[in-house]
Amino acid sequence: MFIHIGDDHVIQSKEVIAIIDYQLMHSSTINEEMLTGVKEKKQVIAYNQTNTKSIVITNEKVYYSPLSVLTLKKRASMIATISKLEDYSEHSEEA
Repeated sequence: MFIHIGDDHVIQSKEVIAIIDYQLMHSSTINEEMLTGVKEKKQVIAYNQTNTKSIVITNEKVYYSPLSVLTLKKRASMIATISKLEDYSEHSEEA
């Protein structure tokens, strides 16, 4: 399944490692070192940083998202629910 993370970017939900509030990223030196490392490798998809509310970390890239962590969490939860419904419907057809 896929998650729309804002600014015309859609990623596979299975690729998401973490979604972190942008305000909290700079409160940890480990997080800042990680961001510096991925920026050097050009693995950051940067949005307008004045509009950034969250950072989505995937296996391959780091995305700056204009959507809040709560909004992205709700979208991921909806995908999980839909996925379960699809699984349920497949089992009911076999019966």
